[in-house]
Amino acid sequence: MVLIGLNSVKLGVDTYLQVYDKETTVRKVSDLIDYFFNIAFAIECFFKCISLGLIMDRGSYLRDGWNQLDFFIVVTSLMDMILGFFITLDIGFFKILRLLRTLRPLRVISHNVAMKMIVAALFESVGAIFNVLIVVLVVWLMFAILAINLLSGKSFYCSTDIYTHSTKFSCNTNGGSWETYDSNWDNII
Repeated sequence: MVLIGLNSVKLGVDTYLQVYDKETTVRKVSDLIDYFFNIAFAIECFFKCISLGLIMDRGSYLRDGWNQLDFFIVVTSLMDMILGFFITLDIGFFKILRLLRTLRPLRVISHNVAMKMIVAALFESVGAIFNVLIVVLVVWLMFAILAINLLSGKSFYCSTDIYTHSTKFSCNTNGGSWETYDSNWDNII
């Protein structure tokens, strides 16, 4: 947990280090710290695979969804680190691998039972939230239809003088054009 917290702080600090050149000491130290975290998380993953088994038995490391997320984050971080040694170009694929480092703080969830329970409850409630969203949209639609029936065609103004000409005839006779406000009641949207 301490390593995950420190890594999260390091990822936050990295956003301020982007202004420095890659050859500066600050960026090199940041890269070394990143290598340390990659290796530490890889060692943790390795020991979990040894102690729990990789995939064959019930309760194996990769049978748990949270461990699959951990494994994915560790593997992508290692790929980024290894490919960074050999390829110095900024290709889109490698930028995506570096972007996946931001998923590392999610590893806190897999180490905290209470957080797992909260996230599981959120995912289980998505269906109920969707049902509530549908009810809210139906109520919104009812009020939109009411507003169209009561206020349709009443959101106009004169292009020359908004406050003097209040009718289309008055506006057109004085050289203006009768226009609709962008926000009006003429359609549901």
